Amino acid sequence: MGRFSREELQQAHDRMIEVANISAASGDWGPWSEMFTEDATYDEHHYGVMTGRAEILAWITETMSTWPNSEMKAFPHEWCVCDEERDRWICQIQNRFVDPGDGGIYEAPNITILQYAGDMQFSSEEDVYNPARFAP
Repeated sequence: MGRFSREELQQAHDRMIEVANISAASGDWGPWSEMFTEDATYDEHHYGVMTGRAEILAWITETMSTWPNSEMKAFPHEWCVCDEERDRWICQIQNRFVDPGDGGIYEAPNITILQYAGDMQFSSEEDVYNPARFAP
């Protein structure tokens, strides 16, 4: 058993999904960045490693304001595994683009690893994906 209960891990994960969806819709990534500890790390294989909440916020704000990322407005979780021994979530998340008008769903998956730190905050996130899947 890890340091936190399964119930707390679930609450934090559910809150992270909720806040990410709100931030994606509004374009205000401040509330999402506050889901991380002040000293958190974010390992994003295409963009590098961000250290600290302020750097994570600056990166996500800039990244999500430029095309094609600005067209991603939903991040549905297809599946998640809670690793209770390590206080961690491993999830497959779709990076879904807005409908270009043809009714189709355009998305590409990534694997996200979230390390829970307590107090509804995460100390790290790592996103693993193949950028070539976004091109089609």
